[in-house]
Amino acid sequence: MKLFDQQQIKIYNTLSGEKELFKPLNKGYVGMYVCGPTVYSNVHLGNVRTFMSFDMIFRYLKHLGYKVRYVRNITDAGHLENDADVGEDRIAKKARLEEIEPMEVVQRYTVDFHNILNKFNFLPPSIEPTATGHIIEQIEIIKEIINNGFAYQVNGSVYFDVLKYNESKPYGILSKRKVEDLIHNTRALDGQSDKKNPQDFALWKKAEPQHIMRWPSPWSDGFPGWHLECTAMSTKYLGEQFDIHGGGMDLKFPHHECEIAQAEATNNHAPVNYWMHANMLIMNGKKMAKSTGNFILPNEIFSGDNPHITKAYSPSVARFFMLQAHYRSILDFTNDGLLASEKGFFRLMDAINLLDSLKAGNDSSFDINAWQQKCYDAMNDDFNTPIVIANLFEGVKYINQIKDGSATITKDDLIVLKKTMTSFVFDILGLENVSKSETSSEKLSGAVEILIQLRQEARANKDFALSDKIRDELAEAGIQLNDSREGTTFSTN
Repeated sequence: MKLFDQQQIKIYNTLSGEKELFKPLNKGYVGMYVCGPTVYSNVHLGNVRTFMSFDMIFRYLKHLGYKVRYVRNITDAGHLENDADVGEDRIAKKARLEEIEPMEVVQRYTVDFHNILNKFNFLPPSIEPTATGHIIEQIEIIKEIINNGFAYQVNGSVYFDVLKYNESKPYGILSKRKVEDLIHNTRALDGQSDKKNPQDFALWKKAEPQHIMRWPSPWSDGFPGWHLECTAMSTKYLGEQFDIHGGGMDLKFPHHECEIAQAEATNNHAPVNYWMHANMLIMNGKKMAKSTGNFILPNEIFSGDNPHITKAYSPSVARFFMLQAHYRSILDFTNDGLLASEKGFFRLMDAINLLDSLKAGNDSSFDINAWQQKCYDAMNDDFNTPIVIANLFEGVKYINQIKDGSATITKDDLIVLKKTMTSFVFDILGLENVSKSETSSEKLSGAVEILIQLRQEARANKDFALSDKIRDELAEAGIQLNDSREGTTFSTN
């Protein structure tokens, strides 16, 4: 018997606004689609938190024995600066400013995205499709929507007719918005738009002469609307109807609302059974924003090179910190919170490292099976990781009591304790067993990298005295710099 037959999950479904018993369309199989990044800049911590939530969910479903097809896309075209279908393509704008090809931008930031997620110990998705790799599929969906009477073409562009769609199906069903309210709160068109109504959204946009990213279509040389790619890729790899669709809370409207409308207009039925949304990350009680300086990049957490934190933290400590909040709650990222999480993380690792040295006795002074089920109950309750972690620390207390002789455990219960602790900590929460000495090594690396950068700046300014001083004093401290054509590396003696 598979674990999923014994453990029943309840998922908070944004569509109904309630926790619902999870029943996959096909027993033993789960199809899950999560909206991925638009790769025009370094991935920010809010994105990381969203993807971490779904990495945890992916891990738990796999742990229960489900065969999961997890699809997470890469948006490499079609996402305009303004979600109202105006402005430049975000990737094309970055390419213009840096005077490089758009696909160079895509490659650079896709690599950064993968590097950061690898550091946080994410599992790769089953499929990671790109928008540009599915232009044909998007064109075919547009044709179908036009044929079904829910889209119109004008001047080479194609728009989804929201008011026409709303006559037969409710537009706004996910975000609980009414078209009448949207009309009331939207300014009238200025006569410069091709849209019939402000609420309509682009399925295909005709490319202006200066627009670099363009593809041929029956309507014009142009590019697909941002919302369309997810409908095309989710249905291609998961079918016209699938189990779970996830993303950040900010995507609920208009992105996911438009996805529902597109799928309904194409296939005449709801595309997804469970809509899941991860909440936002703030910092020091305020919204994260580069413009205000209230901002931190993932690599700055690992190096400690940010004024908002007092030291470097390992990726596993940062991951542990984020999982201590429920995925649907707002998380305030603070240095004090990280410091507290680091202490808790090492308490957890110290206990796990004691497991192999524990001695079994004739009886158990702790109900290990009831404790194990409490861990599962927390995950089954809409993936409640804070409660899971609290339960794991009950296990930590028990481990320490066994070690000091104030508690006992049988051989069979010790096997269950080891299996439960390691499964939940490593397989489900995705933490890694980082020692305190490894954290110190990471801090050393960060400090030396800063000195290498200062030395490079000194050499560029022809300040060879300072350059040599940095090299020589590092050498005296047992750190050897190695210069080559690829750059400067270091080794310790």
